[in-house]
Amino acid sequence: MFKSLIAASVLAVITGCATAAQPTEGNAEQAKYTASDKAERLAKEYLLVDTHIDVPYRIHDKWEDVTEATAEGDFDYPRAVEGGLDAPFMSIYIPASYEQSGGSVQLAHELIDGMEALVARAPDKFAMAYSTDDIRSNKEQGLMSIALGMENGTPIEGDLDNLHMFYERGIRYITLAHSLSNHISDSSYDIRRQWDGLSPFGKELVKEMNKVGVMVDVSHISDEAFYQAVEISDVPVIASHSSLRSYTPGFERNMSDDMLKALAENEGVIQINFGSSFLAEQANRYRDMMKKRINAVKEQYGEDSDEAKRRIKDIEANNPYPFATLDTVLDHIDHVRDLIGVEHIGIGSDYDGVGDSLPVGLKDVSTYPNLVQRLMDRGYSDKEIEMILGGNLMRVWEQVEDYAETH
Repeated sequence: MFKSLIAASVLAVITGCATAAQPTEGNAEQAKYTASDKAERLAKEYLLVDTHIDVPYRIHDKWEDVTEATAEGDFDYPRAVEGGLDAPFMSIYIPASYEQSGGSVQLAHELIDGMEALVARAPDKFAMAYSTDDIRSNKEQGLMSIALGMENGTPIEGDLDNLHMFYERGIRYITLAHSLSNHISDSSYDIRRQWDGLSPFGKELVKEMNKVGVMVDVSHISDEAFYQAVEISDVPVIASHSSLRSYTPGFERNMSDDMLKALAENEGVIQINFGSSFLAEQANRYRDMMKKRINAVKEQYGEDSDEAKRRIKDIEANNPYPFATLDTVLDHIDHVRDLIGVEHIGIGSDYDGVGDSLPVGLKDVSTYPNLVQRLMDRGYSDKEIEMILGGNLMRVWEQVEDYAETH
């Protein structure tokens, strides 16, 4: 998640204006993505795990009851049921600024409390999930599992006791860093590389996560940190919400082909991120392009001049956000399959974490059947679809659990 930077409403961030409406042709394109009865059935029959949904932070400051239908956001219970979602990993997201300001442990506890309260409000709909057995048992009982992953390891605060504490609270993966480097790892977004990968404590932490049974999440970290993590870890790692650098050249937040090959050697899995800026070069470069054009107008005509406002309005109107599509997501999936195999692919949508930048055809949690349909259209077998929807992630998680039981 990198909320304000990759939302499709970047013009609002840049100019202070309201979000531009999605172009009409985009609505027509959305309509072409439909799911057959079989796709709907498979989405509900197979175990569907999404490793990155940002509900906890979304409702922390602006509460909504996601046990019922909501007017905003990408997730609520009715839509999740419609989409066949069985096990969302709810992101315990800690902004990078907490590394310096403090308060990260408190925030993490509050966000976890919020998910436990969600389950308590609707025990007929949700149940907490702390293991792969819990996930399967909950599905058999018709309950949606709430699993927890921590996005940004800042709350560990250099103390392995905190790792154990958050494991007891239900955290089952930790993204080592976020948008800035921290005491654990360098970040892909941060040009400062204070550790040249993982810090000494970060290397120790990876080993301890293996022993405790917490999956190591390599999304967000620098290339050097990634290679060190897969070398140090004795069990497979996950990239909980990443996509491919081959489609977004120069975007280190995504994974290169060489990194994918190293991930395969580690037996890990990449959970594909649905944000358009993760999927397509044009969307990835859109924010910087618009910012440069708007700043040039402000510099030439004066920031508050009527002429500048008119020209900025024209720029916005003539340059709508270039949403990716469901087919772009399938291109990423195809690439991973062709390079390292279908056994290394999963879903890490980043719903509720990337703003209005989601691809046409995958706008919220009700649309997973569209993904299944496109997988079918591209020749994926039922077994391969089952692996992508959740089987691969469950295989990694089980390996992590098994290792922890014997160490």
